[in-house]
Amino acid sequence: MKPRDNMIRLKQFQVTEKHRQVMQLETMISEFERMAGELDLQIQNEEKKSGVTDVENFAYPTFAKAARVRRDNLFNSIKDLKTQKESAEELLLEAEAELQKAEKLEVREARGTVEPEPQNKYDRHAMIG
Repeated sequence: MKPRDNMIRLKQFQVTEKHRQVMQLETMISEFERMAGELDLQIQNEEKKSGVTDVENFAYPTFAKAARVRRDNLFNSIKDLKTQKESAEELLLEAEAELQKAEKLEVREARGTVEPEPQNKYDRHAMIG
């Protein structure tokens, strides 16, 4: 196996790994958004039961307060995950570009072992006679 083959396989692995990381972050974001939505519904139900919607009111349900804190923490986590995802997408693009470069270099190297084709029909005629 040529060293160039190993490099291409390494680049392919890196691209696959970066793609997996992006997908994992997307999954986590969507899961956190779903959980935040469920907490919103629970907060609304709790407020409806108690008839108190003012968070500052002493009669505001403690479960709703706790759910609000959890929901806000989820929103903060979502924001952080989106930042990580943007960074991971940039790294993925870089890894894909490096893979393309390695593949082009392999093709160029393979062509180097075979006689180069003439650039156009005029070069071909010049070679013939």
